[in-house]
Amino acid sequence: MTGPFAIQPGPVPVLALGDVLLVTVQGELHDTAAEQLLQDLTQRIATSPTPVGGVVIDISGVEIVDSFLGRILAEIAATARLLATRTVLAGMRPAVAITLVELGLTLPGLDTALDVERALSLLGRPSPAAPSTHPEEGA
Repeated sequence: MTGPFAIQPGPVPVLALGDVLLVTVQGELHDTAAEQLLQDLTQRIATSPTPVGGVVIDISGVEIVDSFLGRILAEIAATARLLATRTVLAGMRPAVAITLVELGLTLPGLDTALDVERALSLLGRPSPAAPSTHPEEGA
């Protein structure tokens, strides 16, 4: 479909959870949106007024990862690492992991976690849904 009503893939939102940037990818990430995500994350990390403690990319809503998206994820991790920021890929489905291995993509510099909560834990951050503990309780 072309013309004024054509649906173009929009930018992937990047949310801040304290000093961690959270990216949730839902469905297929088109090439232009993936490249835009790389640019947006790099810009956010480089221009943040406070240091970014980590980037979590949640791909639990992604069913297929091709070699291009795998390369973009590796580039995000490499760029973030050069900017002193750690990247964790969360929520990878087993089929996606198998595909990445079959494609020979090892994603160097990219840590993985089963879900966002564990990704935040890897970065040394509490989960936003975790109950707070108060020393005075139970005393």
